[in-house]
Amino acid sequence: MLTLAIFTPLLGAITLVAVPRLDERASRLLTAVAAATPLALLSGAWLRFDSGGDALFQQVTDVEWIPTLGVGWRVGIDGIALALALLTALLFIAAALYPVDLRGRHRQYRAWLLFLQFASLGLFLTIDLLVFYVFFDLSLVGMYFLIGRWGHGDAQKSALKFFLYTLAGSLVMLLGFLALYLGTDPLTFDMRELIAQQPLAGGGARAGLAMAAVLFGLAVKTPLVPVHTWLPPAHVDAPGPVSAILAGVLLKMGTFGMIRIPLAMARETFAAFALPLAIVAVVSIVYGALVALGQIDLKRRIAYTSVNHMGYAVLGVAVAGAATGQSAARSLAITGAVVEMVAHGLITGALFLLAGSMWQRTADYRLDHYGGLAGPAPRFAGATTVAAFASLGLPGLAGFVAEFQIFVGTFAVFPVLAAIGLLGVLITAALFLQLLQQLFFGDTPDRLTGFADLGAREAAVLVGLLALVVLIGVWPTWLLDLVTPTSGLLLEINGAG
Repeated sequence: MLTLAIFTPLLGAITLVAVPRLDERASRLLTAVAAATPLALLSGAWLRFDSGGDALFQQVTDVEWIPTLGVGWRVGIDGIALALALLTALLFIAAALYPVDLRGRHRQYRAWLLFLQFASLGLFLTIDLLVFYVFFDLSLVGMYFLIGRWGHGDAQKSALKFFLYTLAGSLVMLLGFLALYLGTDPLTFDMRELIAQQPLAGGGARAGLAMAAVLFGLAVKTPLVPVHTWLPPAHVDAPGPVSAILAGVLLKMGTFGMIRIPLAMARETFAAFALPLAIVAVVSIVYGALVALGQIDLKRRIAYTSVNHMGYAVLGVAVAGAATGQSAARSLAITGAVVEMVAHGLITGALFLLAGSMWQRTADYRLDHYGGLAGPAPRFAGATTVAAFASLGLPGLAGFVAEFQIFVGTFAVFPVLAAIGLLGVLITAALFLQLLQQLFFGDTPDRLTGFADLGAREAAVLVGLLALVVLIGVWPTWLLDLVTPTSGLLLEINGAG
């Protein structure tokens, strides 16, 4: 079932490429079916998932691929991977259905979108380290073409910068993967064996260099300050649905990798990096919020809030990896980090879709060119307000659930860093309230008096995403019950329970 969920989008992409006579409506229908099938399959996997099970990975498929190298087609799920795979499937459906100018190349756009979904699901569901690396790099290819060919402004330059930065990070990361692989006996890329053997334990300086290489590659992808500079131009020049996927799915590959690889496979070495990583995370939180506050471009402002919010997720992972503090607090922190990934995917995905709709209407992102849109576009104002309040962490919405757990866990382990990180929450509140004022209050410029409100398809997609934001905020149990047991198992397996 998991393998089928990965390859269905790829089959859809191949069909779009192979059948040139598909008209726009047929290609949209085919894309919607190919994008939605993984969600149905993963929902079935969720129903069969045993949250109380003792095994870290469930529903495992293990087929030998290159036995001499210890590489196999290995897929399986824990609660964290399942939550992120479900988020991925949902966001790709939203991106596939959301209106965007395809410039007459609808089959090509949708084929690349489905290819990117294939790579993303493969990364979250594989339990083979080399296959993880392959999917990690394949995701760069899909995003590069989507930004470069369907973006606006200086799209090709932004796509190239995105590709080169993240490829350089992944190549450095590969060195760390090889160190992990060479530490196993017998040699294998099977993540279950890597977690069991902890190949970097007692490795001294060599283990430290390997860990630094892995964390560097994942930090670029997340992205953390100071290796975040590829993110703002990529977001600004990408179409709205592509920005939603970039923020909602691709950034999660970095934080998911930190949980899956350093935390799970090299606990002893990662513990030595926990405090420096937490410091970098707090710098990203405060710096991302301050720079976002100073932006006059709508999309650039949202992009910098992603740097800020992914800092929260990394802070939670770093706390979980620390060698000090109560295990309950560390478990709370890592659960909060995963909820932050899900919440950020839904919230920022919705914000980027709204920004894309703004561009479709005016071809303008400058905040000071807007005002008074609450009158002519009340649905636009309502959806943006819900997403903005969720992003600033208002209780009753998804962002609060995530950040509350992260900061409670952090106060128990790194109290000074937690206090500094709270400044980011305050600045984020200010920047989103200012954004709402600039867009929707005051006088409406004459050129915006005919500004069109959200259409039926735009509204339907956004209602779906924001309904989940509210559901997680008022009844988070269904998500916490999926993630928390895996968080506990990860810490127990590594002797921290």
